[in-house]
Amino acid sequence: MRYLSKALVEAGHSVDVISGPPYPDLDPRVRLIQLPSLDLFVNGLRSLRPRHLASMSNIIEWLSQLTGGFAEPYTFGRRAVRYLRQHGHEYDLVHDNQSLSWGMLEIQNMGIPLVTTVHHPITSDLRIALNAARGWRERLLIKRWHSFLFMQKKVIKQLRNIVTVSDCSRQDIARDFGLQPVGISLVHNGICIEDFRPMPEIQRNPLRLMATCSADQPLKGLRYLLHAYARLLKTYPDLELLLVSRPNPGGKTENLVKRLGIVDKVKFVSGISTEQMVRYYAEAAIAVVPSVYEGFGLPAGEAMACGVPVVSTDGGALPEVVGDAGVIVPVKNVDALADAIDSLLQDEPRRADLGLVARKRIEENFCWQVCARQMTTYYWEVLGDEDG
Repeated sequence: MRYLSKALVEAGHSVDVISGPPYPDLDPRVRLIQLPSLDLFVNGLRSLRPRHLASMSNIIEWLSQLTGGFAEPYTFGRRAVRYLRQHGHEYDLVHDNQSLSWGMLEIQNMGIPLVTTVHHPITSDLRIALNAARGWRERLLIKRWHSFLFMQKKVIKQLRNIVTVSDCSRQDIARDFGLQPVGISLVHNGICIEDFRPMPEIQRNPLRLMATCSADQPLKGLRYLLHAYARLLKTYPDLELLLVSRPNPGGKTENLVKRLGIVDKVKFVSGISTEQMVRYYAEAAIAVVPSVYEGFGLPAGEAMACGVPVVSTDGGALPEVVGDAGVIVPVKNVDALADAIDSLLQDEPRRADLGLVARKRIEENFCWQVCARQMTTYYWEVLGDEDG
């Protein structure tokens, strides 16, 4: 939201972002329209007050959270409809960022041109989470949390203008939601090459690996990197692993780190600024992307924009982003991941070459200016179809 809206404003357009909490940090030229919710993931179930009962959306949100569900896509849609019934005439076009809620169909039926981005089908997250679940109780909870997929599968089939961020996602969306790939347009995500940039004044640590991933999400494949790292320590006892991540206390990642005996070797950092993340990239010898699936692959793209050599799996759309500007290994393959990292650790010239090629690839193919131009062209096509 931040980078696309900024790029569109810089291209001469007027942009509002309509959002529930947590609210995005936007460019000052972009107006933020806040649609408050109960924000129960932050405030907790006990935050409900009598005044909240005046809103059916609040009641639905609270009851869903109470029973292990995730109602925010649905309730955001309700709130967006309410806002746009009053203000829809102010907009030429509305762009939904994957809420895929019933409310989006109401907005479409109001006659407001609607575009929907689907980054990847959450059905992929559900499959991977179920495969990693321990026991029937955890599987039941996972299915309950993902129950919003019933709504999304129904809604997406009735939307007129769907766009996604990679060809891999296009194929997966078509397969899982019963659509034709030809009916899904493609506009790659962008990387902010002004924020994510090389910092040649900072010296790289030749024995530091870095990864950015959600620690306890099976989708992100961190456990495979941790196993590979434990193996590499036998050859490189001073090898460091910096993870921009926050593991859940007592969760799977924390327990795995203990079992592998690498508690004093792995460093977790979280809540950092973009500038600090870029400095960490500048210090790293190699960035690793161990994901089982990515609908686009922002962690890989951001590392590449910083001029860091990347070792990535072939999960989802990652080969589309990395191309020949990094080392790609099979997904879930600990030995291949360790071998690729080992090879680069021994070859400093190759690391330097890959860093240069990676930066150039992002500049030419995946910067937000390119994305904004392509998205604007798509908007005009949609408006033309609506007028026709």
